[in-house]
Amino acid sequence: MTGDSSSESFEEFKNSFSYGARNDLSFKFLRGLSSEEAAEFLSRLMEEVGELFDATSTDRLLDLVYEWQVKAYQPAVDAKRTYVFEDRPFTPLAKPLSETTLGLVTSSGHFVSGDDQSALDQDDLTQEWAVARINEFLRAVPILNEIPRDLAAEEIRVRHPGYDIRSVSHDLGVALPRAPLVEAENAGRIGRLASTLFSFVGACSQGRLKNELDEWVQRWKNEGIEALFLVPV
Repeated sequence: MTGDSSSESFEEFKNSFSYGARNDLSFKFLRGLSSEEAAEFLSRLMEEVGELFDATSTDRLLDLVYEWQVKAYQPAVDAKRTYVFEDRPFTPLAKPLSETTLGLVTSSGHFVSGDDQSALDQDDLTQEWAVARINEFLRAVPILNEIPRDLAAEEIRVRHPGYDIRSVSHDLGVALPRAPLVEAENAGRIGRLASTLFSFVGACSQGRLKNELDEWVQRWKNEGIEALFLVPV
């Protein structure tokens, strides 16, 4: 795109939402659509926004965005696989879930205020700074952050270069669902929720992540964790 905005093509416009001039991580999927598909999505989006003038629910709007996110991100049948994951069976529980100590691990990028352990070895990174350096995160060794389960929500921060953190910032439970797990503990559905929760930035080197897992597993075992509740973002 040149400095003259009047010469911007529609292709450049839709792609600018993905780490470009109009960056919005909720709509970065537009890059994965053809120009014709993106035009259809935007037309339907405007139609649904118009319907909201007299509506009481945003469900149809959210469903529309979700539908097109799936369409944009789903690989073609003949697409070459970028990553190869080993399929392994889950280990059966050694005892009933109602007697099991459960750990919570999320790739959401949460951390404790004042204890900012960035994968890029720099303190006090803003969300905007992180988004601008997504490629550096994708090459960095992931950091596993510890969060006390009873820590006040006001003391928990989130930063992640790969997804829109607005909803997570407004509601901790969107990607760090400790409240439902505490409720499950109180109701006797799980033995207990471990005293420490864990989070890391999922936008990271998959090879380096595998190298860290043995040490992470040992940390979880040291916490007495017997099963993990995994939350990907």
